[in-house]
Amino acid sequence: MRFPLAMTTRIAGYIARKKVARAEKFPMVLMLEPLHACNLTCTGCGRIREYTSTIKQKLTVEECLAAVDECGAPVVSICGGEPMIYPGIGELVAKVLERKKVVYLCTNGMFIRKKIAEFRPHRRFFFNVHLDGMRKNHDIAVEREGVFDAAVDGIRAAKEAGFMVCTNTTVFHETDMAELDELFGFLTGMGVDGFLISPGYSYAAVGSKEIFMTRDDIRAKFRAAEAMFRKYNFYSSPVYLEFLMGKRELSCTAWANPTRNIKGWKGPCYLITDTHHESFSDLLETTNWEEYGPGKDPRCENCMMHSGFETTAALGVNGRLGDTLKMVKWQFL
Repeated sequence: MRFPLAMTTRIAGYIARKKVARAEKFPMVLMLEPLHACNLTCTGCGRIREYTSTIKQKLTVEECLAAVDECGAPVVSICGGEPMIYPGIGELVAKVLERKKVVYLCTNGMFIRKKIAEFRPHRRFFFNVHLDGMRKNHDIAVEREGVFDAAVDGIRAAKEAGFMVCTNTTVFHETDMAELDELFGFLTGMGVDGFLISPGYSYAAVGSKEIFMTRDDIRAKFRAAEAMFRKYNFYSSPVYLEFLMGKRELSCTAWANPTRNIKGWKGPCYLITDTHHESFSDLLETTNWEEYGPGKDPRCENCMMHSGFETTAALGVNGRLGDTLKMVKWQFL
């Protein structure tokens, strides 16, 4: 089984209740950013550049929990910045888990061993460690030597302590997919539970535009690596991977992945900032979602990121005959 049964049934039950209630738009994953400060300056990351004016500010634990309650999404991705340097990160994770949420703690992995005593293993909690390649190329991407080794050591510490661990990999123009095959094989040998993968996307806060790909570039790169996706335990759904390989189209459902940060509810999505809303309901109800997406807003033209398209598969948007069986097999086989 790809995910713990209790986790799968909880999320499936949430979706079923929303559909019975005929809700048209509802959250699936809350992207919670309690801070934007980070110990790294990764080339492809815009957070420390976009939020320079608030880089030293933090949400309180109470503000974070209020966002979790206000949104109601069954999955909370705690990101940033580097959330492991957030004071009280262990307390925050524990209290979100108390609310019966699935929690992904997105981290560069460098502080896991140092802070692991703040956490307890749980069937709804993952350390989600970002790795963009093997040692040399990952360290180039994060602009510091030694980060790969520190992240691997953090993964090892987490697995030895009984935690679930997944990794998140961003694919850029220069990414060698054969190297990623090597990476996932290496991590599988370490006992990593699963892998998330997504293409990088050019947006205003990132200056290095040459590292990003067009939609055609993305599809060519992912099609060439199709065999790799059958070898390892990917948490990216088969429907989303088909989209990345150009085998189907998916609509953007960015409304299902709202972002709450220091300035408020980021609108319209995780990458594009047109405004910050005071409440989640204001984000959901006042955003003209029909104005965004490929063919509508030029900023969306090459975007195929999981934060906009992965939940499309889970929600059955753009569904095809056989998708349900495909998703069930993906979970249970």
